Amino acid sequence: MPSGTGGGERGRVEQRLSDARLGSGTGRSAAEWFARLDAAGATRLSHEQISRLLVDEFEVVPWWAEGITVRYEQERGVEPPGRQPDGSYAVTVGRSLRGGALELFDLAVDRFARYAGGPPELVARSATRPTADWTLAHGDTLRLRVVSTDGPKCSVSLTQGSLRLPERVQPVKEGLTRAFGVMGDRQN
Repeated sequence: MPSGTGGGERGRVEQRLSDARLGSGTGRSAAEWFARLDAAGATRLSHEQISRLLVDEFEVVPWWAEGITVRYEQERGVEPPGRQPDGSYAVTVGRSLRGGALELFDLAVDRFARYAGGPPELVARSATRPTADWTLAHGDTLRLRVVSTDGPKCSVSLTQGSLRLPERVQPVKEGLTRAFGVMGDRQN
């Protein structure tokens, strides 16, 4: 890893990876890397696939591959799923569940607290849109949101955000999907 980077979050990679630094670190300019990626059809690839291509085919060190990938996606207007403006990622999983907003909210706070590792740090008990927020390990955030809809059901969602690596998106999505198993008695 280049000195002075500290292996920080992806947003910092975006801010610090200038053309001069990229050229001195990889031996090629951004334009040269982009031309190679274009020739390989990288605009049709996922973030992870582009990064893997750089490592496997072009023998780029993983840290530089991540920086090149981010710059390439920005330049070509390719946005990875769940990417937030600050460079982090967020994943939302939701279900339509039986019950009133506050009833479901109280039940969900209790049940999802096990997933989150304890009670929420912040609770807003609005009658139609209650929310609860947790801070998870590694600085991830978790938000529970219940939204009243017409009829006997409400929309209940969990959003896990502040994910620093795109590779965490799919495992987090799978984890949130499993977490909703605790609400199975309220589905259909």
